[in-house]
Order: sequence, then structure tokens, then C-alpha cells
Amino acid sequence: MKATAVVFNNPKQLSLQALDLPSLQDGQVEVAVQYSGISTGTERMLWDGSMPPFPGMGYPLVPGYETVGQVVKAPAGAKLKEGQTVFVPGANCFTGVRSLFGGAASRLVVSDQKILPVANELGSDAVLFALAATAYHAVSGGGNQEPYNPPDLIIGHGVMGRLLARLTVAAGFPPPTVWETNTERAKGAEGYNVIHPDDDSHKAYQAIYDVSGDASLLDKLIQRIRPGGEVVLAGFYKDDLKFAYAPAFMREARIRVAAEWKRPDLLAVNELVNNGQLSLKGLVTHVQTSNSATVAYETAFGDVSCLKMVLDWSAHA
Repeated sequence: MKATAVVFNNPKQLSLQALDLPSLQDGQVEVAVQYSGISTGTERMLWDGSMPPFPGMGYPLVPGYETVGQVVKAPAGAKLKEGQTVFVPGANCFTGVRSLFGGAASRLVVSDQKILPVANELGSDAVLFALAATAYHAVSGGGNQEPYNPPDLIIGHGVMGRLLARLTVAAGFPPPTVWETNTERAKGAEGYNVIHPDDDSHKAYQAIYDVSGDASLLDKLIQRIRPGGEVVLAGFYKDDLKFAYAPAFMREARIRVAAEWKRPDLLAVNELVNNGQLSLKGLVTHVQTSNSATVAYETAFGDVSCLKMVLDWSAHA
């Protein structure tokens, strides 16, 4: 059995390749992929070759950790049943290529412990679970400690910024302010305000969450917190971060790095979506067939109107 997969042969060199799928083992299921999302953070860096040293890095590689599909084969005793719709946060089932993160393919063989059953009616919106769980983890800490201060300022109004703002509002906290410099991206707020940073004179924020991935902003953000305030680095940065010590010292600033999501974050987000507290609507703006993968990646990384690009794998069903 073969699967058609997106393969980054080298930076900015993409092809669709037929790769062998392994036989099912105990505790594994085969998933026919319906949609896979394109990440504009880590996946962009894999695409252009700017990814910092990272476990599993190297070319050729199969990207993708935002995959939705249907279980088509499940051995007796598997926790998931054939016909269930599932979210797949990446896979490692292909030989001869790196799987970082391995989910952009027409079929996958994955552990039934790794994937998550999701509502059928979500459709392509379900690819957003990874980003939603990442946003949730930035505040919750993965359920391993007391929750952190929620954001009162969010930097960036891409998908991650919007999900973080929606989660904050859904949790009953005061609506955060969101900074966005691009006029087009500033649109689409739901229950919170988006402003240009030049129009914001406030300099006493308690918790600033940066999801922009811009390593040059740290000094500016430290100058906007109150004494004892916190800057949370919730994006992914290809450049080293540095800051002037004196302003941070005067404010007794705290700087926290939010890592990738954990399983409890994914489960929590699924519950919020299922009970209607968190909406994933309006964030997937572009869909391309998997046969047009090269165009899709170029659009995802080059078109400012593209919040989230999704590959539709129905042509390889």
C-alpha cells in the first residue's frame, strides 16, 4: 500500500511522491486523510531552510502536523473504530524520508493513542486543533500547574493570535487588546479590539503574549509591561532573542517561553469546541487540492490575505 505525500526535497523544492505505508501493528490504525493544514510558523521555516537545529530535521522530509481524516482500517481491539473522524498531529510512518512532522499525505498509519476523535461537521476547520492547543497551552501550562495570567495584550492577529484572543474571551476574562500592523489582518475580531501598536499608549500591561515570531520586538514589549509584568514568548523564533537589561531590571520583568502543546491541551480544546465555547470558524481562508501543493505553499507563505491554507486530499482518496 502506498500513500501520496508532500515531500520537501530541499528548501523551496517540493514534490508529491508515492511512499510505502507499513503494515498495521497492534495499537495502530490507518487514516485516509481528508485535509491537512499548512503551518506558517515552523513549516514555513522548513520550507525556506531557516529552521533552527531541531530533532528530526533534515531533507527530504514530509511536513505537516495539522491533519484530519477518517479511520479506514483498525485491528480488532483498537480504541478507535473504522469510520471515525480524527485529528492527527503528525505521523512517522514513511521510510527513506524524514517525518517532520509527517502528516501531509493521503494516508497515514498512526498510533491510536496519538490521534483524537473529532466531530464530523467540523470539516477542514478541524486542522486548527494543533494551533488552538498551542494557544491553550500558553495559558494553561499543560494542566501541570496553576494557570498563568491570561493575556491583556496579544501581539499578532494571525490564526494563533485570534485563537488566543477567542480562548481568553471564552474563559470569561476581560477581552485582550491585539496589536496588528497589517490593515487587512486587523479585520475579523470577535469580542476584542485590534489596534495598530502606534495607536496604543498603554504602558502597564500585566501579561503580553507574543505570537508574532518576531525576535526584534522583545525590548519594545518589555517597555509596555507594569512592574512585575510578564512577556510570554508563544511564537516560534528562528533568530536568537536578546533584550536590554536595564529596562527589564527596572520593571522586574518576567519572560516566559511557552512550549508546544501537550495531550491535555488538545483534550481541553476539543471539549471547548464540542460545547460551543470556542469557535474555529472563519480562520481557514484558503483551500487547494493536494495536486496544487506547490501553489498552496507559495500562497500560504506569500499572500497576506491567507490566514490558513488547507490541502484537500480528496483527489487521492
